[in-house]
Amino acid sequence: MTDQNPFDAMMKMGQDWAKAMNADAFNPNAFETLWPTMPKETMEMFFGKGINPDGLDAKTRLMLTLAGLTVLGAQADAQIRLTVRHLVEVGATKQEIAEVIAQMGVFGGVPAMTKAMELANEVLEKDET
Repeated sequence: MTDQNPFDAMMKMGQDWAKAMNADAFNPNAFETLWPTMPKETMEMFFGKGINPDGLDAKTRLMLTLAGLTVLGAQADAQIRLTVRHLVEVGATKQEIAEVIAQMGVFGGVPAMTKAMELANEVLEKDET
């Protein structure tokens, strides 16, 4: 008889099987590639002036999204990276992205701001290469 928890044994067996089938499935960042960056025109249609011609454009809405994700403590790594990718696509500059994040340091704290800056830099540095 073994002292191992049957649930733990079952989970380990499933994880080993999944790793044998596809080792990349256990890289959390690999899941981000499943959601492509939308073209600027598509984002404008769905998130910008396509719905309300007098409303906010997609770039502004995405900046607000980044601000919200940052002020919440920058806990959603994948969502922040995706939002930064989309911001680049709609024409936001590195300076604009940095200013949005920096402004949230006042409301969400320096640790949240620092984490969001690190995540944004991952995306921005990747785009340069």
